[in-house]
Amino acid sequence: MFSHVIVGVNDIEASKRFYDALLATLGIKPGIHNNNGVVDRYFYRTPTGSFGITQPLNGQPACAANGGTIGFTMDSPEQAAAFHAAGIANGGTTCEDPPGWREGSVGKLYLAYLRDPDGNKLCALHRPPKV
Repeated sequence: MFSHVIVGVNDIEASKRFYDALLATLGIKPGIHNNNGVVDRYFYRTPTGSFGITQPLNGQPACAANGGTIGFTMDSPEQAAAFHAAGIANGGTTCEDPPGWREGSVGKLYLAYLRDPDGNKLCALHRPPKV
């Protein structure tokens, strides 16, 4: 459904360290530098899509989307916990309930929420196979 997701960041190198560590838990290689002549960016590419971080093109400070969340699919609860731990260890902050299983209208999910150094809300989500 999505080709790419890009978030604005204020400290590009601090955010690169954060996302390099976070996305490494998913087997994604470190971000690839790109400068479009205006700002620095980093892209994390996979066969199914790309995630990017960028300094805002308009020169204004980056800010988190109020009410927005970017969800990352996890293969297991352990991968989700590692994703969350890597984020916290690299400048992120935990938010919402602690990582764990939730039961809701869409069934059982393992969720781990955190915010990146600029306040963007991220979610590690594992959906167990249906039995």
